[in-house]
Amino acid sequence: MRSASVTMTETTLDRTQPASAREPSGEQPGKVRTYDVRTFGCQMNVHDSERISGLLENAGYIAAEEHATPDLVVFNTCAVRENADNKLYGHLGNLRATKRDHEGMQIAVGGCLAQKDQNAVLEKAPWVDVVFGTHNIGSLPTLLERSRHNQDAQIEILESLETFPSTLPTKRDAVYSGWVSISVGCNNTCTFCIVPSLRGKERDRRPGEILAEVQALVEDGAVEVTLLGQNVNTYGVEFGDRGAFAKLLRACGEIEGLERVRFTSPHPASFTDDVIDAMAETPNVMPQLHMPLQSGSDTVLKSMRRSYRSKKFLGILDKVRARMPHAAVTTDIIVGFPGETEEDFQDTMRVVEASRFCSAFTFQYSARPGTPAATMEDQIPKQVVQERFERLIALQNRITAEENQRQIGTVQELLVTADSGSKGSETGRRSGRAPDNRLVHFSVPTGAPEPRPGDFVTVSITDAGSYHLLADPTSVDEFRLRRSRAGDAWDRAQAESCGVGTTQVGGEQPGAVSLGMPTLRPNG
Repeated sequence: MRSASVTMTETTLDRTQPASAREPSGEQPGKVRTYDVRTFGCQMNVHDSERISGLLENAGYIAAEEHATPDLVVFNTCAVRENADNKLYGHLGNLRATKRDHEGMQIAVGGCLAQKDQNAVLEKAPWVDVVFGTHNIGSLPTLLERSRHNQDAQIEILESLETFPSTLPTKRDAVYSGWVSISVGCNNTCTFCIVPSLRGKERDRRPGEILAEVQALVEDGAVEVTLLGQNVNTYGVEFGDRGAFAKLLRACGEIEGLERVRFTSPHPASFTDDVIDAMAETPNVMPQLHMPLQSGSDTVLKSMRRSYRSKKFLGILDKVRARMPHAAVTTDIIVGFPGETEEDFQDTMRVVEASRFCSAFTFQYSARPGTPAATMEDQIPKQVVQERFERLIALQNRITAEENQRQIGTVQELLVTADSGSKGSETGRRSGRAPDNRLVHFSVPTGAPEPRPGDFVTVSITDAGSYHLLADPTSVDEFRLRRSRAGDAWDRAQAESCGVGTTQVGGEQPGAVSLGMPTLRPNG
């Protein structure tokens, strides 16, 4: 194995000038290096990958063409999902021969799994060039340059946040919508979750910084923003304002040109009435709520160290629907947590039936090393977990179908997206998101103007599928197009052949910025 330079604590790096992506040792002078960022995991990782892409482009890299071999592959990893380790090391193994045959190629591993495994990444895959953690994303260009110069691997894992991620340049995936981090880290101690030990205690941005970034995104063409944090509704705990999140939602409502505001994810234990009021009373806050249930059993919730019970959870949904009758609620559920009995599972089924989730992200429990749940007694046999999981999926699929059928005949204004879906080329349909974030595939009637990504169309829902809705207007009279600044921004971006906007909050050099919702497919 190669020698490795390792930094595990405080590190001072000179970043007054970004490390250059040009002329690495052994390559043609003046050659610009290409990169590919591969993301595993949650919305936070998706957002971090935007930051990684922005940093690399700020340092002179360019995105690799599809199917081309990049000069740099960055893995932004997850330590929460089942088989996260196997997935990463499988990909690294597949790249070993590619790197051998591609002179000057580098591989970097970051994110939660890198923060957890640290030196073990190089022990298992010594052909990796850089390992960096969740607290020092901004170090990546310098670490890559140092690895090339010194011809050895670089490991830098910090134990506390070096730079708040949203101060870094960002390359957005879409000009019409964007993520904005309002906090990082988590103060909860859920027994199944390793995130707090990898991302640290909650750190909150000041409201003015957040609103400045939102304003910059809007000026860059975005019409939709998603506020992001491990637990968004505890926002303000660091600076002593328990009502800060509701105030932030209302402040977003004052930003001219911002048409849609979303947030993810809240925690039921700290979800308060002032947030529900802010959602209902702020026109651009969308009628959508992702509220993680995890389990409907009070016994299991206690074992998970989730500080709410099923009655409180259902009470929150009742209050939300009383103020916003058409709100769509999604959730996360874990099946087979240690000690879960058939009675516990039936409690979950009852809560799911009562909650009427429009979709659910469902997971079979898998032990994560370093979490209290991993060493609990009464681990549930795989076949029992699988059988319960299938019953839960069947229930949620039925509810999803019923809830989707209820949308037929409703009139929805859709934000048109760039992705037309897997069958878009066959059907000719375009895709958009309803205010409640349901995915709608729609057709453009003959004679109607063609919408651009970022424009809005108003259509009537004509049919419903398992995971989407359909809108097939039969005449121009049944189709209304509203051009938007985001559509104009899309046109400009395409004309400039770069595909993204360029915005940076604070800093002299523009970086790219945005995104829509992550392409995670819910079970149910």
